[in-house]
Amino acid sequence: MNTRPKTKKDGPSPYETDDAKWQAVVEKDPSGDGEFYYSVKTTGVFCLPSCPARPALRKNVAFHNTPEDAERAGFRACKRCWPKGPKLTDTHAAAVAKACYLIKTADEAPSLDVLAKAVGMSPFYFHRVFKALTGVTPKDYATARRSQRVRKELSKSNTVTEAIYDAGFNSNGRFYANSSQTLGMTPTIFRSGGTGTTIRFAVGECSLGSVLVASSEKGVCAISLGDDPDALVRDLQDQFPKARLIGGDKKFERMVAQVIGFIEAPKTGLDLPLDVRGTAFQQKVWRTLREIPAGSTVSYTEIAERIGAPKAVRAVAQACASNHIAVAIPCHRVLRHDGALSGYRWGVQRKSALLAREAAAE
Repeated sequence: MNTRPKTKKDGPSPYETDDAKWQAVVEKDPSGDGEFYYSVKTTGVFCLPSCPARPALRKNVAFHNTPEDAERAGFRACKRCWPKGPKLTDTHAAAVAKACYLIKTADEAPSLDVLAKAVGMSPFYFHRVFKALTGVTPKDYATARRSQRVRKELSKSNTVTEAIYDAGFNSNGRFYANSSQTLGMTPTIFRSGGTGTTIRFAVGECSLGSVLVASSEKGVCAISLGDDPDALVRDLQDQFPKARLIGGDKKFERMVAQVIGFIEAPKTGLDLPLDVRGTAFQQKVWRTLREIPAGSTVSYTEIAERIGAPKAVRAVAQACASNHIAVAIPCHRVLRHDGALSGYRWGVQRKSALLAREAAAE
């Protein structure tokens, strides 16, 4: 018995004709799933319209209203799209969830082959499905999970080495090679809550209110906008609780002036070294944001498509909301799909003002 009931829709079905059904098969349109099924004479199987299998020749294809009709005609269910089982999207989601659990609970990151075998897919197909649903590769996801684990272990282990191994890294060298990118600082400094890290900062004023710019030795790690300069400084302290925060000198204040100059006159441009700290997915989103030219806007959906994760629109929005470096990472240039303004860490009115200035500068 088919477990995928049809959804009754108002008006005639868009798949009344064989031509319409064939077009849905060609486009692998998931909206046709459950509306009809198609069989392939040369393979002896029947499928959903969204089946990822290579398209058959039109002359070998027939259409059926139900799985039972296809079976009575002598066809068997496809093992790729499972037309008698849960929806393909549900199957993919379940497979990715299982893989994420395996990664999360494994002592060492499972290989792509191991994960693919566990969920019953080929390595290539699993890699594509995983990236489409999560926005990152299985390897990037495993690295991010281990990074979270090492952060947790560093706060409670007796030694840094013990924390690294407890987090699933099977060698010190492999972890230390990317530790600064993973933690934003060395493991020893991170373990002490950022103690020893020097962050310079300064606060200026512009037509949008107060502007705080902070920089580590690697580059700018925060640009904040607000009404209360003291509140901006407190937020910086919360972000780096044990770092050494010192006021910037005259040279550093010129950097603040550069940021303010860009806010007031976007044509001046802004090219600063950045110390970007975030997950692999967040950094991918932020890199893409920096490619949006001043005066242009894109939707969250477009960003998701650009990073190769079209289904990760919500995760893209969360990455934008997690950005701590205003204007240099221009999350203000991202709008809802209907062109409306969405949330902005530093206030929707500031977002509107920034966009208006950039549009006027074109």
